[in-house]
Amino acid sequence: MNTTIRRFFLFYIFVYGGQAIYNTFLPLYFDDIGFSTIQIGMILSIGPFVAMLAQPLWGMLSDRSTSKNKVLYILLAGTGFAMLIFPLSTSYSYVLFTICLFTLFQTSIFAISDTITLESLDKMRVGSFGHIRMGGTFGFAVMSITFGFIAKNNLTAMFPIYALLMIVCLFLVYKFPNIAGHRTKGSKISFLTLFQNKKLMIFLGFNFILQITLGFYYSFFPIYFRELGGDSSLLGWSMVISSLSEVPFLLYADRIFRRVKIQTILLLSAVATCLRWLLFYWVETPLAALPIQLLHGAMFIVLTVTMATYINKEVPKELKASGQTFNGLLNLGVARIIGSLAGGAATAAVGYRQVFLYNAWISIISTILFASLLLYWARKERKTKQANV
Repeated sequence: MNTTIRRFFLFYIFVYGGQAIYNTFLPLYFDDIGFSTIQIGMILSIGPFVAMLAQPLWGMLSDRSTSKNKVLYILLAGTGFAMLIFPLSTSYSYVLFTICLFTLFQTSIFAISDTITLESLDKMRVGSFGHIRMGGTFGFAVMSITFGFIAKNNLTAMFPIYALLMIVCLFLVYKFPNIAGHRTKGSKISFLTLFQNKKLMIFLGFNFILQITLGFYYSFFPIYFRELGGDSSLLGWSMVISSLSEVPFLLYADRIFRRVKIQTILLLSAVATCLRWLLFYWVETPLAALPIQLLHGAMFIVLTVTMATYINKEVPKELKASGQTFNGLLNLGVARIIGSLAGGAATAAVGYRQVFLYNAWISIISTILFASLLLYWARKERKTKQANV
């Protein structure tokens, strides 16, 4: 394996290892210190609100910077620092402040790192983004099960462990190829250019709706799993299953992108989303929930890698980082706000199980509408071809 490719692979292992800790166990921490579902929903939605403001700024800064790597340094260091000070107080106002500080840096890490990785691969003309991103899958899986055992006795250990992972990431980024921003002071290309790509906007919009339902899953599934009777260790195993389910797609992502249209990939992922939420509505035991996690490999990773790859190919080079951070703004910002805040309020009213059913219906309706649009496009293309013959 090429040395640079190996460094990228290791980076994704450690950065997504941190994500496993944050996504899986932070809601349990909030539950343990006595916050209600509405309070947890508020906490997990206020952070993405900050991300909505921060993501465009980080994207524009990266596109104008002489080194996108330096921007990534700031994001990693800020995230690690915020996680270290997290357990200093359990007061609600302090936790709100800390989650805002954490999210200010954390949510742009993935967009900027994906931009650096994809542009580096384009320059080197070697390596597959899917194979590199698989490092994130392995990191998420290993940390889910490892910290699952630790969390049984010491849930607060997540904070120093997360910070340590970010330090390792900093050392790896130091060895990355330097990727400069492409926008100069005299550049006339506007961020609004992104909105002129109608197909991109439609794909982002459809992905956004599915990500709202995923936002609820990430905020409340750990607590729902505990309600079903699962402990932290079994929760870790459920996350291992969901992570490893991503491997088949990542192994064959390049072939899939060459042979299957982007809209078809998104549609198939949406069908898996509908099925998963319905099954979570029907499930009665934590053990029965484990095989359902296999559907994760057709959802989050497919949506994430597909949109990142599409943006890298379709967006002008001057706006690559802005395009990726805008995608992150929608999916890690607005979608998570709606999923967490509305999901928390709905859960307080009808319970976790019923909200999974609501998510299923949201996914089903949006999938039908998207499929109808695809049929319309196909008919329009056929008519155009017939008219040109």
